[in-house]
Amino acid sequence: MKFSALEEYGLRCILQMAKQGSDEVTTIQDLAEKEAITPAYVAKLMRILRKAKLVQSIRGQQGGYQLARAADQITIYQVLIALGGPLYSGDYCHQYPGVVHVCVRSVDCSIRSLWEGVNHLFAQALSNCKLTDLLVGEIKMNQWIKTNWPETPKEISDPSRNNRVIHSSTRTRSSSKMHSGLSKDQA
Repeated sequence: MKFSALEEYGLRCILQMAKQGSDEVTTIQDLAEKEAITPAYVAKLMRILRKAKLVQSIRGQQGGYQLARAADQITIYQVLIALGGPLYSGDYCHQYPGVVHVCVRSVDCSIRSLWEGVNHLFAQALSNCKLTDLLVGEIKMNQWIKTNWPETPKEISDPSRNNRVIHSSTRTRSSSKMHSGLSKDQA
């Protein structure tokens, strides 16, 4: 499973707005520059987020966009649902039945049960994470994850290693060499 660019950039833009504060107005151009994406793409993202009532547009010479409510009242799940919809939709089986009119597994489907369970866990986890929770650095966010999601593996993403996942207590010799600027072949 992958998150779409729409979801990634939309979350990044609304997070930029949260960093500025709920009452601050930001422009499409400002968001585009801060996130290194085109103003047209930011405008598309803002339209989607506005329709979901997560941001509101402010007209006038000093206009732009601002959060529709405080950042601690907006969940990551709400943002991702607005941008891409649920991870799994109950009507998926009706949309993709194969070459027949009704899915051959429509009565007793363990796959559907699996996806519904994963969707529920996904919604539950991200409904407990607010925009304000993401206003910290990566190390503090890793601590938040370990505190709030205790079943999470004991691996962390090390920001100094280009987002490669490492074990929190181990650092291999080859990864140290790669971090120092040597290529994989030179290490």
